[in-house]
Amino acid sequence: MITDHTRKIRERYLSAPVMAAPAPWRKVLDRPVGGLFGIGFAVHPDTGQDLVMTVSSAGHGLFDAATGEIVARDRDPVVDTPDGHPDLACPGLGPVAGASVRIAGLFGGGLHRTTPDGWTLDVVAPDWPDHRVILSAAGGGHRGEPGGTWWHVHHASWSEFRTAGFSPSGRTLAVATSSDLVLWTRASVPALS
Repeated sequence: MITDHTRKIRERYLSAPVMAAPAPWRKVLDRPVGGLFGIGFAVHPDTGQDLVMTVSSAGHGLFDAATGEIVARDRDPVVDTPDGHPDLACPGLGPVAGASVRIAGLFGGGLHRTTPDGWTLDVVAPDWPDHRVILSAAGGGHRGEPGGTWWHVHHASWSEFRTAGFSPSGRTLAVATSSDLVLWTRASVPALS
């Protein structure tokens, strides 16, 4: 049974338009990745920059999260998918070769849903199987109108939702579906007092 409260929440999400993420976030990538199973985060050993690893039916890819540029590609990886490993990891490639990268997506796992400075990410499905990615600031909790303390930043309606979340550093926000990778970044994470 749907309560009046639940109905109001559902209607709020259904009526919220997709909008740009607020400053300091900026979109750096909205790219098709066919047959995407999942993604994971790594850190470039020389620069400390966030990297995003994709695992798909066409192999593995590694993206620079600050620019969206592809850093490395392996079309025939030794380990195709992470499901055979207890930690859902795949071997890294390019600058993170020799390291394991935990992958979240079709086979399970998850990404960070909060940042140290209070950004929060929620995934809602008021019209399942479509998924909406909601970004909120400073405990916004989806109160008020969209664009105030919360933003509907992505609507996965054309392919299967895989995962969404922040990098461990809190500088990158990623959304993965079965066909696309979308990345937002920010320059730094403010220190908490």
